[in-house]
Amino acid sequence: MQNIVIDKPYRFVPPIQSLFWHRVYMLFLNRYLRKDQGIAAVECLHLDRLQASLAAGHGVMLAPNHCRPSDPMVLMKLGHQIGRPLNIMASWHLFMQSRFQRFSLPRVGVFSVYREGLDREALKCAVQILATAQRPLVIFPEGLISRSNDRLNNLMEGVALMARGAAKQRAAATPPGRVVVHPVALRYFFEGDLVAALAPVLEEIEQRLTWQPQRQLALTARILKIGDTLLALKEAEYLGAPQPGAFDERLQRLMDALLAPLEKEWLKGRRAETTVERVKLLRIAILPDMVAGELPEAERARRWRQLADVYLAQQLHNYPPNYFAPAPTPERLLETVERFEEDLTDNVRVHAPLRAVVSIGTAIEVAATREKSADGDPLVAEIRRQLEAMLEETKGQRRQA
Repeated sequence: MQNIVIDKPYRFVPPIQSLFWHRVYMLFLNRYLRKDQGIAAVECLHLDRLQASLAAGHGVMLAPNHCRPSDPMVLMKLGHQIGRPLNIMASWHLFMQSRFQRFSLPRVGVFSVYREGLDREALKCAVQILATAQRPLVIFPEGLISRSNDRLNNLMEGVALMARGAAKQRAAATPPGRVVVHPVALRYFFEGDLVAALAPVLEEIEQRLTWQPQRQLALTARILKIGDTLLALKEAEYLGAPQPGAFDERLQRLMDALLAPLEKEWLKGRRAETTVERVKLLRIAILPDMVAGELPEAERARRWRQLADVYLAQQLHNYPPNYFAPAPTPERLLETVERFEEDLTDNVRVHAPLRAVVSIGTAIEVAATREKSADGDPLVAEIRRQLEAMLEETKGQRRQA
């Protein structure tokens, strides 16, 4: 399990609005993207849409999909192209992973948010950035990294809450101002030899399974065979035996087996529809006593095991149903093998070269109050509509071999 849950008291980490540190970071950004993320190029589309909002003095929120860990750094390249540093809201656990990250992240405009509870300081900071139009503010409305460039998770309504809070403040200012949201579609294209890139990873996984290397299989068949086996092993662990049925049915059955007993213990039953929300509610319930530090060691260990099960359910959710039908793209194959490696080792090796395409959506003006709708928040719905349309549109940016 990756270290994404911290059993320590939370302290808000504000951004440091330093142009000096921003310039220093930009000197190393291209090298970091190439060496640590495998990204050889970043291309930005429809910059004029964002530049028009900035020229008008609007408070600007950028709402991107979140498919890879490199997304924030790619967006910093966007900020460099428009000549504006960005502020980015990021999970608190990122600040706790190393001294370097604790030092560097705030200095390049990143501030923390606590995902295991209501973080009023983070909300206040986000609203202030938008209300003063200091810098464009990046909020990832999916709330987690999906490793799926062709699928959006449910979008959090907190994005709309922050945008409307700032819109209300700007409307009351003298002179009054506006807040707009630009959806941003991030798409990555793998432009190397996919078989050569993935073969070492697949062979290591096959060794873990005590198999002979399955080189006789086509790449897609090899990946599917490994995926079916890894799922069967988890079914045997939690359900007693591999299960019948289609792959997506088996995934859902296993996720429910992981989450339902915990929801019964901690929440008196299921309280949310989506896996992401179910995971969040369970972490919020399980973690506070661990943070307080007053639990017996046996109980602390029991709760860590429960959090590991919750984490597994979240990771299973990141395997989209029918992702290989009718014919998977190179990126879908790459994403799937990266998920295998991450789930088995908590690490993912770099696969290069990747080309990132950043597409800016049209500005959505934010009203100070929410329109009543039976179909959910209309601002969130429009962000989703644009993201889905742009992700489909950017498929056309693939270079022909």
